[in-house]
Amino acid sequence: MWQNLSLRGRINLLLALLLALGLAVNIGRQVAEAGPRVQAEDQSVIRLAREFIEMIVADLNEAPDPDARLNQIARDLSRLRHVSITLRDAGGHPLTPPRLDADADTRAPPAWFVALVHPEQTAVSVPVSIRGKPASLVITSHPDDEIAEIWDGIVTQLEVGSVIALALFFLMMNVVGRALAPLQSLAEAMGKLEGGHYDARVAPGGAPELAAICTKLNHLAATLGEAVEDKRRLAERAVSLQDMERKEIARELHDEFGPYLFSLRAHASALAKLADGRDPSADAVRKHGSAMLEQINALQQFNRRVLERLRPVGLAELGLRKALESLSRLWRQSHPDVAIETVISPALGPTGETADLTIYRIVQEALTNVFRHAGATAVNVVIEPVEQMTHDGRGCARVRVSDNGRGMEPGQKLGFGLVGMRERILALGGTLNVVSGDAGLTVEALVPTASS
Repeated sequence: MWQNLSLRGRINLLLALLLALGLAVNIGRQVAEAGPRVQAEDQSVIRLAREFIEMIVADLNEAPDPDARLNQIARDLSRLRHVSITLRDAGGHPLTPPRLDADADTRAPPAWFVALVHPEQTAVSVPVSIRGKPASLVITSHPDDEIAEIWDGIVTQLEVGSVIALALFFLMMNVVGRALAPLQSLAEAMGKLEGGHYDARVAPGGAPELAAICTKLNHLAATLGEAVEDKRRLAERAVSLQDMERKEIARELHDEFGPYLFSLRAHASALAKLADGRDPSADAVRKHGSAMLEQINALQQFNRRVLERLRPVGLAELGLRKALESLSRLWRQSHPDVAIETVISPALGPTGETADLTIYRIVQEALTNVFRHAGATAVNVVIEPVEQMTHDGRGCARVRVSDNGRGMEPGQKLGFGLVGMRERILALGGTLNVVSGDAGLTVEALVPTASS
C-alpha cells in the first residue's frame, strides 16, 4: 500500500499520523496523571476536614445544647463537596441521615475511567464526647466531582486538540500540495518530451529545489530541441550534398565520358570501313588506333578521378600516411610551382577507418580550394594528436592546412565542399574552423578518432 501512494499522499499520511500520535500522547499523559491527582486531592480534603472538625468540637461541651450543636455541625459539614460527615454513636450506628448523591451529570465520566483513577475510599473517624457519652464523626471521601472535572478536562482537550489537529492537517495539506504542485507539471512536460514535443516548458514554482529542477528541465528541453533541429538540418544538408555530388558526377559523365565514347565509336566505325575496303591503308589504321588509345587513356584518368572522389584509392590498403603522401605528390606533379609540406606527427596512432577517411577528405578539399582559388605559393599540412577528448572519451586528431594565398573576401561564404565537410565532422562530434587573413587562409579541424 505504501508503495502505491504518491509522494503527496505519503507526506499527508505521515502528518496525520504525527498529529494523531501527539494528541494521543497528550491525552494519555492526562489519564496517567488523573489517579495521583485524585488521590492527592482526596487526602488533602480529608486532612483539612479533620483539622476543621477537631477545632470545632473542642468547645462543644460548653454549648447550651451540645447534642443539638453536634447534629447541626454534622448537617453543615455534610454539604462539603468532596467529603461526607456522618455522626455515629458508640455502637457505630449512624445518628444523621446519609448524604444524598447529586443528580447524575450529563457528562459523567464512564465507568472504566472511574475504575481506572478512583482511589480506595478513605474514611477517618474523629472521636467526640458529649457529657460523657462517646460518639464519633466519620469523614468519608467522595472524589466523584474531582473525577468528573478531570474527565471534562480530558474531553475538552480531546475536542479542542482534534479541531486544532484537523486545522493543522488541512493547512499542511494545502502547503504540501502547493509545494509539490510542480511535480505534476514536470511529469507532463517529461511525457511531452518523450513524445518528441521539445517546445514543452514548465513554469518554475514551488520549493526552491523544485524551481531549480523546472529551470533545468526547460534548459534541457531547449537544448534537445536545438539538437534535434541541428540533426534535421544536418540530415537535410547531407541529402542535398549527396544530390549535388550525384549531379556533379552525372554532369562529368555527360560532358567527358560521353564525348570519349562518341570519339571511340567514330574511330571504330572508320576502322570497320577501312577493313571493308580492298586495300586498307596502314597509316590510316595506325592513326585511328592511336586516337583510340588516347581516348582510352583519357577515360582511364577520368575513371580514376571519379573513383578518387567516391573513395580514395589505396587509403585502406596503404594507410593514411601513404595515401596523404600520394595525394601531395600528385598535387606537386600537377603544380610544381607550389611548395607543399606535409607533416604527420609520429605520435599519431591508429585513428580508425572513419577518421582516416575524414582526415583525407579534409586535406583533399583544402588543397583543391588552394589550387583553385588561393593563388598560393606555399601550403603547409600538419596532422597531429591533441589532448582534447570528446564527451564519450575518444581522442582527437588536429588537421591544419594553411596557405599564403589571398584568403577569402569579407562576407564571403564557405563553398559547398567545406560546408559539407564541416557538417560531416560535426556529425562525428568534431569541429571545423576556417580563419582567413592577410597572411592567407587556414583550415583547422578536430576529428574524433576511434576508441582505444
